[in-house]
Amino acid sequence: MGLVGYARVSTGGQDLGAQRAALAAAGCAEIAEETASGGDRGRPVLAALLARLGPGDTLVVTRIDRLARSLAHLLEVIGRLRERGAGFRSLGDPIDTAGPSGTLILQILGAVAEFERALIRERTLAGLAEARRQGRVGGNPRIRARDPAALARLAAGRRASVLARELPVAEAWIGAVRRLRPALSWRAVAARIEAARPAGGERHGAARLRRLAHLFVAEGLLESRVLGRAPPRPAQGGRERRRAMEMAAAYLRGRPDATLAGLGEQLLRLGVSPPRGGAAWAPSSLKALVERARRAGLLGPAPGQRPGARSDRVESLDRKVVP
Repeated sequence: MGLVGYARVSTGGQDLGAQRAALAAAGCAEIAEETASGGDRGRPVLAALLARLGPGDTLVVTRIDRLARSLAHLLEVIGRLRERGAGFRSLGDPIDTAGPSGTLILQILGAVAEFERALIRERTLAGLAEARRQGRVGGNPRIRARDPAALARLAAGRRASVLARELPVAEAWIGAVRRLRPALSWRAVAARIEAARPAGGERHGAARLRRLAHLFVAEGLLESRVLGRAPPRPAQGGRERRRAMEMAAAYLRGRPDATLAGLGEQLLRLGVSPPRGGAAWAPSSLKALVERARRAGLLGPAPGQRPGARSDRVESLDRKVVP
């Protein structure tokens, strides 16, 4: 997409014309516009825009206060952009992540933000200690009294916060959930997502995946059918066991440095699930699989083992598996 502009005003009575003209003059072929408070992190237009940007794209604003009202939020948004390979530029401020000076400024801002968080934490702890000394109890009195309206507002705020954080990165899991649920269990879906996860990507366990799916369904962002009950997993038959052995043997042959961990990851990538389900192959299951493959003649004997002799031991997870 190249240069993508983002323009924001706080109220409907304000005019976006000046921002629109400045962004267009800077070369932005697309400009996303939003009317929302700068302190609101759950802005849907911004969240959707961050989810679409990728390598080679640059998010452009006229001033950084159009994007965020706090340093922590600004660094969070820029961090998400950098994770996706996208850049950030502010026309009215010396911040352009494509250049070394902009990166230096971001590093300085990050150090300042960390120092600010430390000071706030120190003052908060001191204030709480003094309040306890005087016999005062902090917190919202309506929440302490379990007022239903206050609890509902708190829950809604938490949902909005989670949604704003997860929307830009939802593409890492939402496609697999749409495609595989409810035919597969949450553990099996999580295993598929984990097998395809790029280096440094965020992990999605079965429990977290289920919570996010419930939230997205409640917000109308995901079809309710994905929450259906998965059918019972059939016992692994002879054909499945044979397929697993053949794939394990094909992977191990010619790989003197292969490990059980690498074998388990390869089987998941090929869509071969563990015999008892789960997000990963257990070392004991992999050892048994390798041993069965050797007995079936698909692999040579284990190191130090006579051909045709039965081996009761397969190399441990942190040692090499030599076919």
